[in-house]
Amino acid sequence: MNGEKESIIIKLKENGCRITKQRKMILDIILEDRCSSCKEIYARVVKLDQSIGMATVYRLVKELENIGVLSREIVYK
Repeated sequence: MNGEKESIIIKLKENGCRITKQRKMILDIILEDRCSSCKEIYARVVKLDQSIGMATVYRLVKELENIGVLSREIVYK
C-alpha cells in the first residue's frame, strides 16, 4: 500500500496539488478503509485532526478523481 500511496502523491504533485499533512491523513483513510462517501471519510479523519474541514475532504476527492485514482459512482435506488 505504501508504494500505491507514493505513486498517488507523485500524480497529485504533477497536477499541481500541494501535499499537506492533512491531505496525507485523508489519503491514508481512503486507502485503508472502504468509505462509501465523503461524509464517512470526514467522520473518520476529524477524529484524528479536528482542524480538517469537510471542504478539504471534497477537494482531495475531486483531485483524486481528476488524476483517475478514484471514481465516485452515483447509485439510484
